[in-house]
Amino acid sequence: MTRISHDPPTRPVTPNGPTGPPAGDRRTGDPLVDSGPASHAQHEVGVERSRRRRMGVTEAVVFDLDGVLVDTEPVWAEVREALVADVGGRWHGGAHAEMMGMSAPEWSRYMHERLGVPLAPQQISDDIVRRLATRYEAGLPLLPGAEGVVADLAARWPLGLASSSNRPVIDLVLERTGLGRFFRATVSSEEVPRGKPAPDVYLEVTRRLGADPRRSTAVEDSSNGIRSANAAGLRVVAVPNPSYPADAQALALADIVLTSLDELHATVVAPNTT
Repeated sequence: MTRISHDPPTRPVTPNGPTGPPAGDRRTGDPLVDSGPASHAQHEVGVERSRRRRMGVTEAVVFDLDGVLVDTEPVWAEVREALVADVGGRWHGGAHAEMMGMSAPEWSRYMHERLGVPLAPQQISDDIVRRLATRYEAGLPLLPGAEGVVADLAARWPLGLASSSNRPVIDLVLERTGLGRFFRATVSSEEVPRGKPAPDVYLEVTRRLGADPRRSTAVEDSSNGIRSANAAGLRVVAVPNPSYPADAQALALADIVLTSLDELHATVVAPNTT
């Protein structure tokens, strides 16, 4: 794993070029309790398999949305906490971080079961989407460099989007930011069986792009997002979000760690690019 940084690394990262087992082998059990760091055995599988993958030409680039292109993770946290408070639930400081990467069915069930929200999971999901839409209509915080990076990479490779946001939220963000025209395929984790850190959303978006995941690159910020892309077999470029930084074990699964989107160039996506 390579780190590009203007400052000395602040997190312990062990060099490796990880990959994951085939879809379905990476994660088992209830997604609400099995979203923590990969086990030592899984990590060793990634190190070993990395020697046999990611050869040849890069076929596609897949971005995460929240925390990578738009600084919306704090907004998600605020609207979820507000809903919990409004209905008399039990919010705690680590709740949003635990939900990062979950699909809408997963995080709405988490809010119902773990945070005591006395609404059906679908009602919770619908309410959060309405609150987000209201906030996003007032303005979307596009992260610095996002539009330029996306436009530059779209001129070289087909782009995909693998997001944990609900489909209506994805469509609204892409419309209001003007980024939608750059993406050939977009997938919400609510459209696949399992959310991140399972590989499903990345496997589906590369399938729609007609690309080999082992010859594709993911751009991620969160711990579960990095694990998801790695488990699907993509080369992973991590751009940690300062508000919710990825943990050291997840960062160790990335092939390269950047400090900002400004450092994301074609030669980072595909080192042999000229």
